[in-house]
Amino acid sequence: MRWTERRGRLRAILDGKACVYPASVFDPVSARIAEDLGFELGMFAGSIASLAVLGAPDLTLITLTEFAEQAHRICRAGKLPLMVDADHGYGNALNVMRTVEELETAGIAALTIEDTVLPQTYGAGGGAKLISIEEGVGKMKAALAARRDPQLIIVGRSSAMAFTGLEDALARARAYEAAGVDALFFLGVRTREQLDAISAVCRLPIVLGGVGAELADRDYLGSKGVRVCLQGHQPFMAAAAAVYETMKALRAGTPPAKLANIASAQLMQQLSRDADYARWSESFLGSAKK
Repeated sequence: MRWTERRGRLRAILDGKACVYPASVFDPVSARIAEDLGFELGMFAGSIASLAVLGAPDLTLITLTEFAEQAHRICRAGKLPLMVDADHGYGNALNVMRTVEELETAGIAALTIEDTVLPQTYGAGGGAKLISIEEGVGKMKAALAARRDPQLIIVGRSSAMAFTGLEDALARARAYEAAGVDALFFLGVRTREQLDAISAVCRLPIVLGGVGAELADRDYLGSKGVRVCLQGHQPFMAAAAAVYETMKALRAGTPPAKLANIASAQLMQQLSRDADYARWSESFLGSAKK
């Protein structure tokens, strides 16, 4: 099965010794660009999903159905293994089970379940809160129980480092590891001292997001058990800027032929897999004989 093969490739990364930077993808074309450029892994974030599907900020407004549908479009476009940010699993532990079922069917290689209280509750005042370790463990166990393909990767994700500190982050790491997750995802790790402490405790592969400049060293990250390190989601921002500037120029009267930074016909043919469709048309529609 093609989804299992992709999951196997990501497991090989997690079982290896090196750290990879995934491509932040958000639709079929961006996934194909990442694949053509040789990225080993794609990352589909909840914040980017909210922008791409709803045009909304990252306020947990997107539904599981909307998220899973977009993930499926990305997976269907090529052969790139895809890790997705499944937020809090869209509810309690039972909702987590439904989330795993939908995303596994969509074809993703890995999903993260986090321990942040989402969506923001009344009176929270903008400050993020974490669910209890016990509830977090329940969610991790529910995710593991719901998967059907044992190659699907379940990643326990925590924001404790950013909100409650190192000791809580380590306690949650131990608990989620004991629950049986395949990897651990930490947000808010900024220093080598913090990562050293995490690495000393964790036996599982580590995923990092939102790291500081002090950790921009893949060799060091790899030596500490980090197998995936997110760099941000600049591709979507770059795409938005390019569309904005192009439309702005057109609105100002720039002739289409004089627009800058437009993809060539050759690149568009590559990304749309034009040669494949031409071959299929010849084989199945007899186009070449007309």
